[in-house]
Amino acid sequence: QVQLVESGGGLVQAGDSLRLSCAASGRTVSSYVVGWFRQAPGKEREFVAYVYWVNWRVTNTYYTDSAKGRFTISRDNAKNTVYLQMNSLKPEDTAVYYCAGALRERVRTGVSDREYDYWGQGTQVTVSS
Repeated sequence: QVQLVESGGGLVQAGDSLRLSCAASGRTVSSYVVGWFRQAPGKEREFVAYVYWVNWRVTNTYYTDSAKGRFTISRDNAKNTVYLQMNSLKPEDTAVYYCAGALRERVRTGVSDREYDYWGQGTQVTVSS
């Protein structure tokens, strides 16, 4: 099993940046697909981005359309941590952000929360206009 703990959320103004961290323990993140999801009040949880390590030279990432060009997901295998760098934040990015993990062989698309077995507790991101 893997335990995930998010951090880095906060209250920022539109246009600002935040970097969220997802620290893993129990297993190395290199074995897992790690995704970021978010849930705004009154809305369903939605996919933001995922990352998985193919080999020492190749890391694959995928983003939802609203995150492309503004968010960057990355992983530091040495620190067993996945990051979500969020730039040019907008009020509509306000949500609780969750990181989630799943063994690669269990993941088909990587964009459905039902594919992920392990979840962090979430970190609140609030963007004011």
